Amino acid sequence: MPFGPDGPCDDHVRHNPKVTMVAVGNQDLPGGFGYADDTLFMSLQASTQWDALSHAFYDGVMWNGHRAKETISESGTSRNSISELREGIVGRGVLLDIARHLGLECLHDNQAVSPELLDEVASTEHVEIRRGDVILVRTGRVGRAIREGSYPAETFAMASPGLSVRCAAWLVENEVAAVAADNVAVEVMGPEGADTFSPLHMICQRDAGIPFGELFDLERLADACSEENRWEFLLVAAPIPIQGAVGAPVNPIAIL
Repeated sequence: MPFGPDGPCDDHVRHNPKVTMVAVGNQDLPGGFGYADDTLFMSLQASTQWDALSHAFYDGVMWNGHRAKETISESGTSRNSISELREGIVGRGVLLDIARHLGLECLHDNQAVSPELLDEVASTEHVEIRRGDVILVRTGRVGRAIREGSYPAETFAMASPGLSVRCAAWLVENEVAAVAADNVAVEVMGPEGADTFSPLHMICQRDAGIPFGELFDLERLADACSEENRWEFLLVAAPIPIQGAVGAPVNPIAIL
């Protein structure tokens, strides 16, 4: 997604990227040389990004048994940082285009994608899910927001469609390496019966060690895959390896 001030965040809990020019080419240097320099202020999970395995946990314990209160401070995390993924998430990507399969531009608010639907879409696309795949799930929610030019918290964030918590077993049993989606949290927002916040994060990130990619813009990729009738590709998606961070921006590239 675009990394700019009009992005998907509310600028309260998370802040959209804002560039400030600290040099604008008005120097009086020998030979007429001039230059521009800039700085960036943003929340590290403000746009397209990977969650580190220190991002979500429960009962005070994160992936590999590390206790959050012993590893996370105001200066960052000493365990499971995003810098552990500095060599990148690179591998066979598979796009499961849920919205296109259902004949929708975007799934309905709070619509949960079941593991049975994931299997149905994979079968329709004639693609086999293999061990180590990176699964990309298109709900159409980011595309809708870009078309509308707005990211209202009550619908874009809190009513986002996404994966049901029941997909945790599907992800683990298929031994996927990572999963990303075109919404704010990969999983559906809104309760599915249990009084638990972000249960898919809890299970997949803490118990299974599966990184989540969020706010991926999958619209162009979906069109290309549909045109070629091919839903697998090489995915290159290395996050910025910021030491101690629990998430970081990424510019994912799919090579068909």
